[in-house]
Amino acid sequence: MSTELQALRIKIIFMLNIPCPYCGLRNETEFHYGAEAGVAYPDPNALTDEQWAAFLHIRSNPKGWHAERWVHFAGCGRWFNLWRNTITHEIGPVYLPFTSKPNPPDHA
Repeated sequence: MSTELQALRIKIIFMLNIPCPYCGLRNETEFHYGAEAGVAYPDPNALTDEQWAAFLHIRSNPKGWHAERWVHFAGCGRWFNLWRNTITHEIGPVYLPFTSKPNPPDHA
């Protein structure tokens, strides 16, 4: 088997299937990662340039479950949040923005 074919096979095996709360289960290629979910946005005019840069670019990068924002850009175009395990890429509970955040699967 050629190296290119092996790489393609690995990509297919590790493709995420993301459950859009509006459209159902879809391939990861239909989505874009938005940001860490549940982050309060400060007033940029109340921060120094250094503080604003830190807010924009410095995020937690935990091992394990992490709440994330995603947009279904190739489908309904709507935003939603989900829990994703950053080690295994397992998808946990999906929830809508501005609703109660469910516990990650390890803490259910």
